[in-house]
Amino acid sequence: MTATAPSTTPPVPPSDTATSTTPPRTRRVPRLRWSVALAVGVLAFFALAAIAPGLLATHAPTALDLTSSLRPPGVDHWFGTDESGRDLYSRVVFGTRESLSIGLGAAAVSLGLALVLGSLAALAGRFVSGSVNRLVEILFAFPTLLFALLLVAILGPSATTQIIAVGVGSAPGYARIVRGQILAARQSGYVEAATALGHPRGLILRQHIIPNAVRPLVAIFTLCVGQSIVWASSLSFLGLGVAPPSSEWGALLDAGRSYVTHAPWLIVIPGLVIVVLALAATTIGKDIQARLESGDE
Repeated sequence: MTATAPSTTPPVPPSDTATSTTPPRTRRVPRLRWSVALAVGVLAFFALAAIAPGLLATHAPTALDLTSSLRPPGVDHWFGTDESGRDLYSRVVFGTRESLSIGLGAAAVSLGLALVLGSLAALAGRFVSGSVNRLVEILFAFPTLLFALLLVAILGPSATTQIIAVGVGSAPGYARIVRGQILAARQSGYVEAATALGHPRGLILRQHIIPNAVRPLVAIFTLCVGQSIVWASSLSFLGLGVAPPSSEWGALLDAGRSYVTHAPWLIVIPGLVIVVLALAATTIGKDIQARLESGDE
């Protein structure tokens, strides 16, 4: 018997013309959900009410009709009437501009102050950074409403005071978010690469750290607007906001609580309007945040 020699044929290398069957990885962008579309529609309605309330209102907001006082919601008055016979729906529509102005103003004050405090806490020297961190922690220990009440008691009730009080009271929480974003950006690979290449610190700060730290604030701003409107309405409900006969939503709540037993729509409907706007702003803010996070992947 003769032994069979092992095969010496070398393995065939893979062809260079072979193509990979693995599809390229594509970036997934969240689709527009029905809840987001509904939230956009709600905010569009309120934006129109703030810009041109006369197009949506059915009555003059200050027109008195004592014969129609405290009428429940119906065909003639969609949201009912108050103790003076004024149409509640029209008053809610005309109060949108003032309520949104307070919410936007307070959100701008809050995030502006948070950006300054957060930047100092993350980028300044050890003494300044430590001092700012201690200040933020002290302010963060106070509940937002309690701190706002303290400022209103000092400055006096008004729309401007509401903006300042709610903005300053909400700033510490957002300052901690800004500080965390800046610290995360400083430790990122692209900042380390730019530092290794000898780029000036100011250039790295302007082109890399600040833009990446500020971008999430776009989503946070929408959340802050809804929250600010709720806090401002709470101050008005306690009698520390805009004085009557203002149609600001918190003032409507304050005026309607005296009739809550036999005219509950005077407090229920403005409260629902505040909740709907806050939910719409929160929904859009979360959707923007999800899209930003998907863009980073």
